Amino acid sequence: MSDTALASATDPRLLRALNSVCPYYTMFPLDFPLARLAGASTGDWVLDPFCGRGSTNFAARLLGLPSVGVDANPVAAAIAQAKAVSTTPSWMVATCTEILRSAEEPEDLPQGDFWKRAFHQSTLFQLCKLREALLKNCRSPTRKALRALLLGLLHGPKIKARLKSYCSNQMPRTYASKPDYALRFWRGHRMQPPKVDVLDLVTRKAAHYFGHLPPSVDARVVVGDSRRLKIRKLLPRSERAGWVITSPPYYGMRTYVPDQWLRYWFLGGPAKVVYRVSRQLKHHSPGVFARELGTVWKNVACACKTDARLVVRFGSIPDRDQDARDILRESFRVADAGWRITTVRSAGAADHGRRQAGQFGLADSSPIEEFDFYARLET
Repeated sequence: MSDTALASATDPRLLRALNSVCPYYTMFPLDFPLARLAGASTGDWVLDPFCGRGSTNFAARLLGLPSVGVDANPVAAAIAQAKAVSTTPSWMVATCTEILRSAEEPEDLPQGDFWKRAFHQSTLFQLCKLREALLKNCRSPTRKALRALLLGLLHGPKIKARLKSYCSNQMPRTYASKPDYALRFWRGHRMQPPKVDVLDLVTRKAAHYFGHLPPSVDARVVVGDSRRLKIRKLLPRSERAGWVITSPPYYGMRTYVPDQWLRYWFLGGPAKVVYRVSRQLKHHSPGVFARELGTVWKNVACACKTDARLVVRFGSIPDRDQDARDILRESFRVADAGWRITTVRSAGAADHGRRQAGQFGLADSSPIEEFDFYARLET
């Protein structure tokens, strides 16, 4: 075994690097699904109907377990899909080089003050070229990996270093600032976008995130609505999921796509903030939300074997005066799908938002309490 391979096999930090390829502020901690799946048996299928950026699926991969992930947000699904691929940094760099050196010009270069201030002209040209090529063809594992890597490199903070880490002017790396606010900030601080060679950035970062991959397992991640999608058909005909580990949107939290609007643009969305997105749970009232969530638990039960275990991390957001425990209990009641809650534990206070305070001049947000629900499928 080579020194590199030995280091990869003995240092779990190297194998975990891929999980942070494109973070955003509602990140699901990797240690949470890893700890819960420690009791899984070889061959157990793992399901996450709100897979987000794929931490549950990646935890399953680290443990050699097959998995299924579903998310309504195309950005989340693109990131999660990349965590299932097998590729190499050299293949990713070769693909990026091929695209950038092709004679084909990008057909759509966004215009306006925001785009002029957000990205250097040459950097935006390269990004648009890569965007359009990946929109036309993103079927191979290497292209899926490159797409997720570029989503993570698209925006982030400027650092006082010779080597750039992100393509944009100063911005949080976990969400994209709205144009009006960003422009005021950049003008007020006299900030200009850095000139970034995207190929050089991809070359450096691909080695970090994709240089030490865990062994591949069967993993299927799709963009879809877990209320209506026939999740059962995503598993092999003879299989049922034995584990469900997930974290649904918190009641009142509907800004996943607007907060990721630049990454959504890179995936083919418009060059502006999109506020109304289909396939999201309805948040009209706690009761309506619980019923919407209940349809997911019922749908998931159809894809699970008897005695399957379900673990849900759930909380609330500061501006909604609702008890997260009541909402989740009601969702299981209306589902009437055989899920029996066995344990409810406090997961402590979430820290959403505070990681952004030093990046874009944002005020600290108040921590919120989260809860872990454990349930078993009895029918």
